[in-house]
Parts: sequence; structure tokens; C-alpha cells
Amino acid sequence: MMRRVMGMLATLGAVVAMLVVLPASTASAAACAAPWNASSVYTGGGAASYNGHNWTAKWWTQNERPGSSDVWADQGSCGGGTDPGTPSGFVVSEAQFNQMFPSRNPFYTYSGLTAALSAYPGFANTGSDTVKRQEAAAFLANVSHETGGLVYVVEQNTANYPHYCDTGQPYGCPAGQSAYYGRGPIQLSWNFNYKAAGDALGIDLLGNPYLVEQNASVAWKTGLWYWNTQNGPGTMTAHNAMVNGAGFGETIRSINGSLECNGGNPAQVQSRIDRYQAFVQILGTTPGSDLSC
Repeated sequence: MMRRVMGMLATLGAVVAMLVVLPASTASAAACAAPWNASSVYTGGGAASYNGHNWTAKWWTQNERPGSSDVWADQGSCGGGTDPGTPSGFVVSEAQFNQMFPSRNPFYTYSGLTAALSAYPGFANTGSDTVKRQEAAAFLANVSHETGGLVYVVEQNTANYPHYCDTGQPYGCPAGQSAYYGRGPIQLSWNFNYKAAGDALGIDLLGNPYLVEQNASVAWKTGLWYWNTQNGPGTMTAHNAMVNGAGFGETIRSINGSLECNGGNPAQVQSRIDRYQAFVQILGTTPGSDLSC
């Protein structure tokens, strides 16, 4: 009888142990930050995961493995993938996005941006972790310059609105002569650009250009369309400039090089560079070379 009672107690003890231990091992583990990368630069407060633990940098560091030097503070064990603040593996978290654009217009949502990423899956997702972060920073820096820090959704100079209808195009301007003004993060303008972007994205932007100022995901998609597919005044797309090592300066050339590059407007170029350097620091990486045009 005593043996049977002891056996029952042992079994009950094992069950209780499982009830106590199992939830602790699954529920208490924090989500893992982005994996540590030897080539990435981390500044004070920068986070990375390594060997099943989250770590926070105390000061500037590069190529110093977490746990091997005093620069890293161990934040405890982690599990369950990357921080949910980085949907679809996007290298910019919502907290970092908010840090970049503290005064942005509520129209420009982080969820709108991440929803738009599916249109161009290679964006900020090509090459090394450093290249991915550099491209994201480059895009957002140019966007910040174009929109005053994501403050402006539409072009502010309404006197320009009637000028963006190229009547020589066979499809004309079905939404009206003054309907194709600058909108969205890259300030898409002209009827032929709305037509090209809409065709690429499967959205009738020629017929309804107002979608770009009404739907955040559509707005972000137009910015990504230009970034990934258009050379503009340059010789390559801004995407190719970043992933092939041509440098941030070539993204400026692709967006507004005819007016700003080669001494055209040094102050505007410097504004873009300053934003880019600030954003790569937020993302914990380096700006690379060839920043100007």
C-alpha cells in the first residue's frame, strides 16, 4: 500500500513539475532580436540576439561577439523568432520607424509600409544584413526629404497641379487636368507616372490617382515602385544603386539628379545625406561610401 501511494505521489510530482516548468520555458522567453552580425555596427542601446540570448550594446561596437567582451549586456534567453515589431522580417522595426519620423502625418502608417513590401520582395531583402539595412535607410531618408519627414501627403504648391497632365499621351488625363499632382512618400506626379505605376501594381491610378492620398499601402507601393523600377535622371534604379554598391549618392541621382547633382543644389543633397546618416545609425549599421552625387 505504501509503495503504491509513493508511486502515485511520484507520478503526481512529475505532473506538477511539468505544469510548473513547461509554461515557464515557453511563455517567459522573450522574442529574439535580429541575429548578431559581425559586419554590422551597433551603437548604445542597439539590440541583437546570439546563442539563444538577447544582448544590448552599451556603446559603439563592431565585430565583437556578444559574450566575448564587456560591450554587450546579456538581456536573458530568447526564443520564438524575431521581434514581432518587424513583420515579414523587415529590417526596420516599428519603434525605429517612429524614431525616424516622430512628427509624421498619421496617414503614413508603419503597417501601410509593411503591407506594401509584398509588391517588391527584393527591397531591403537583398544581400547582407548590412546592405538590407542600408537600403531601407536610403529609401526612408529620401522619402523623409521629399515629404518633410513624412509630414506632407500631397504637393503643397497647388499652382503646379494643372502642369502635370501630358496631353500628348494617348490615354490623356481621365481624372482631370489637375489630378496628377505629387502624392505619397516619393511625391508621384504626372499622368504618365500614375499610368506606369498603376500598371505595374495592378491598380487603376490613372483613373483614380486620389488613391495615393487615401490609402497608405497604395501610397507606399508607389514609392517602392519608383525606387525599384525607375532610373529617373540616373543610370540605374535606386534599388540597384544600394544592392550593387554604387552608393547612396546614386539614389539621389535617380530621384532628382538633374536638379541636385553635379553642384546643382548642394544643400538639398546634404539634406538627404544627413537624413541617411541619421537613419543608418538608428538601424545600427554604417553608411558605406559614395554618399554624394
